[in-house]
Amino acid sequence: MQNPTMRSALFVPGNRPERFVKAFVSGADIVIVDFEDSVEEEQKAKARANLVAFLNENTSARVWVRVNMAGHAEHEADVEMCRHPGVDGIFLPKAESADQVLRVTATGKHVIPIVESAIGLDVLPSMARVQGVARLTYGRLDLGLDLGLTVTSFGAERMFDHVRYALLLQTRLVGLAAPLESVFSNIEDNERLQHYARTAGSMGFAGMLCIHPKQVAVVHTALAPTEDELTWARRILEAADGRGAFKLDGEMIDAPVMARAKQFLSLSAWTARPNVDGES
Repeated sequence: MQNPTMRSALFVPGNRPERFVKAFVSGADIVIVDFEDSVEEEQKAKARANLVAFLNENTSARVWVRVNMAGHAEHEADVEMCRHPGVDGIFLPKAESADQVLRVTATGKHVIPIVESAIGLDVLPSMARVQGVARLTYGRLDLGLDLGLTVTSFGAERMFDHVRYALLLQTRLVGLAAPLESVFSNIEDNERLQHYARTAGSMGFAGMLCIHPKQVAVVHTALAPTEDELTWARRILEAADGRGAFKLDGEMIDAPVMARAKQFLSLSAWTARPNVDGES
C-alpha cells in the first residue's frame, strides 16, 4: 500500500547505491532516487542500472524517481525505467507544460511536477489538471535563479510565498493531495529547519523535500501536532457524540472543525516504516 502521508520525501543520488538502504531506514515517508541534479552526466545511465538492480534484489522496496527534465538526452530512458513495478511515482523537474506532464503520466505512475521556472509557474494550472498528477511542489533554488532572487534573503521568501499560494490554490481547485515544501539546504541548522517545516505545515503543505537523512526526524517533529492540539482534538471528538454542530468552551464546533481534529489525531497515529525487508 502506498503511504497515506508524505511528510518527508528524501532524495538519494542514483549513482550512490550504497546509500539506498540508508535512505529507507531513515524513516522518510518516501525515498526519491535522483537521476537529475545529483548525478553527473556520464553516470546517469549507471544510476538507472543501479536502481533496477536494487529493486530486483529488494522486491518489497518502493521508490519514487526524479527523472531528468523533458528534453534532456536521458529523459526518455529515465521515464521508461520508471515502468518498473518497484517505482511508485515520478518527480518531473523543471516542468513547463501540460504535455510534458502528460507524457510522463503515460507510464501509469503518479507524477509530481516540480515548478522551477517562471514558465512552469505560469502554466501551473494546466499542469495541475493533468490526470495522474498526485500533488505539486517547487524547486526554490532553480526557481529563484530564474526569477533573479537572492534565495537566502527575506525578499526572496516573500516572493516564494506567492509560489506557495499558487501551489495551494491549484491543489484545492483540482482536489490534489497537499503540496510539498521545497528543500532546506543547510543540513546543520536543525532549529531553522524545524521553523521552516512547521511554517510550511501551517500554510497547508503536507511535508517537504529532504536532502539528508538527518533532516527527516526534525521535519516529522515539526509537522506533528502539539500536545495541546491533540488534547483539543480529543475533547472535540469526545464531545461531538454524533452531533452536527455544538458549542464547546464558547467555541462553535461544526464539520470543518471536527475534520481538523480528526486530521490532528491521524497525523499523530501515523508511524513511518522502512520500505525494505532484511536491511543490513
